[in-house]
Amino acid sequence: MGGSQVYSTGGGKDEDSSVEAQAGQVQINTEGVDDLLDEIDGLLENNAEEFVRSYVQKGGQ
Repeated sequence: MGGSQVYSTGGGKDEDSSVEAQAGQVQINTEGVDDLLDEIDGLLENNAEEFVRSYVQKGGQ
């Protein structure tokens, strides 16, 4: 009679929790983007008409 072998993939609860922990570590630094958007908002509050006029195409440009 031959012996039987049992194979395990090792997929236990510990692996799932480590994957969740790694997924929570992704962070994006948006401080610079927020500052830039605030600057654009300020410019548009003061000179919106001039800002738009500078982007109007003239003579098929």
